[in-house]
Amino acid sequence: MSPTIPSTMDRPHFIGIGGAGMSGIAKILAQRGAKVAGSDAKDSETAEALRALGVAVRIGHDARHLAADATCVVVSSAIRAENPELAAAAERGIPVVHRSDALAALMDGTRPIAVAGTHGKTTTTSMLAVSLTALGLDPSYAIGGDLDAPGSNAHHGGGEIFVAEADESDRSFHKYAPEVAIILNVELDHHANYASMDEIYDSFETFVGRIRPGGTLVISADQPGAVELTSRVRDIGGLNIVTVGESEGADLRITKINQRGLTSEVTVLLDGRMLTFTVSVPGRHYAHNAVAALAAGIALGTPARNLASALAKYTGVRRRLQLKGEAAGVQVIDSYAHHPTEMTADLEAIKGAVGGSSRPEVGGGSRVLVVFQPHLFSRTRELGVEMGQALALADASVVLDIYPAREDPIPGITSALIIDAATAAGADVTTEHDKDAIPDVIAGMAKPGDLVLTMGAGDVTDLGPLILSRLESQN
Repeated sequence: MSPTIPSTMDRPHFIGIGGAGMSGIAKILAQRGAKVAGSDAKDSETAEALRALGVAVRIGHDARHLAADATCVVVSSAIRAENPELAAAAERGIPVVHRSDALAALMDGTRPIAVAGTHGKTTTTSMLAVSLTALGLDPSYAIGGDLDAPGSNAHHGGGEIFVAEADESDRSFHKYAPEVAIILNVELDHHANYASMDEIYDSFETFVGRIRPGGTLVISADQPGAVELTSRVRDIGGLNIVTVGESEGADLRITKINQRGLTSEVTVLLDGRMLTFTVSVPGRHYAHNAVAALAAGIALGTPARNLASALAKYTGVRRRLQLKGEAAGVQVIDSYAHHPTEMTADLEAIKGAVGGSSRPEVGGGSRVLVVFQPHLFSRTRELGVEMGQALALADASVVLDIYPAREDPIPGITSALIIDAATAAGADVTTEHDKDAIPDVIAGMAKPGDLVLTMGAGDVTDLGPLILSRLESQN
């Protein structure tokens, strides 16, 4: 596929260019030859990676950062109307482009795979990107997280396939027209934009209706919301539906998942034959993600056995049960989980890894300790009780204050909602309002053989290296 740049995006300016979704699009445009610029609230490794591609990244938001020759301004739903660069664009008549429209433009002329669902999008997109790359297909991809290898969230490839996450949070996935779509699960989340499951179903139905004629929908045969959605879209003409999962009626059926420490061995029934392959991350939910990726690759014509072997090349995504290191016999793992379903899945996976570990110091006396940072006031208001119940799976938890991200505080909504629910569920849970105190708190709790899980979608991820350093210093 020859490099192309939409005519209005040859000199784009990104507001919030350091974000996972925004930086990926900026990278692809830069790799295609666009003169890309942008700003972000703080400097980061992502900003440095963009600068290495020739992108002009400025720190802080200021109208003066918007170049005179900018052809458009790219924003995400997180950018507020009062942003000075956005206001300057309006004053100067510079077109404002939503991130999803920019991504949709980049997918023109390709064979897109769009990965949707309430959970698991980043992992599944990454699995496809890694396996298709390993097969020499050189796909383009845009992922909401950095791969362990090659260490990037985006790439402009020379092949015809484009793999991208399809975000339902703000309905922006309605902008895409994929040849193959994956829907991993359908649950109520993003409460600022969806008031009910009916609204969620309507939104996902619209997404399915965007699949190209003759295209394929890969969807879970096990998750209740996905099963309901399948029943609603069965009659869409020209749509091939492939169900995947452990249910008897699944078109691509998982017959066995064996967890072996921090990996899993997965067996599927495909065209009457058993196919077994390795997934290099633990947990049943990651095995399901891998099988969905397998089904999508098959739908694009990739040989199943080749793709299954290539999936073993996937080594993980940063912040998705990412091992940050070990000190004083304690492993520290980082998890992006922030919805109760994700929290439960990751905790079950880690508990299974402890039980099946080959590490001699990990045994029946080993514990899983969690540092959890709730993400968004609205999510905590709606799902705080379920978050607390999920923490009951840990041996002990410390809960931080709510990370607000793009939201203003909601009166009466604090981490206490989670603490109370966790306590009622029998969890050993405490609260800590001072994030800087966490390394000392964990150093006082952890024993050799324990696993510490930093969990949440905010800046709790920064604590992993600090915890390791504190553990090392007391050893």
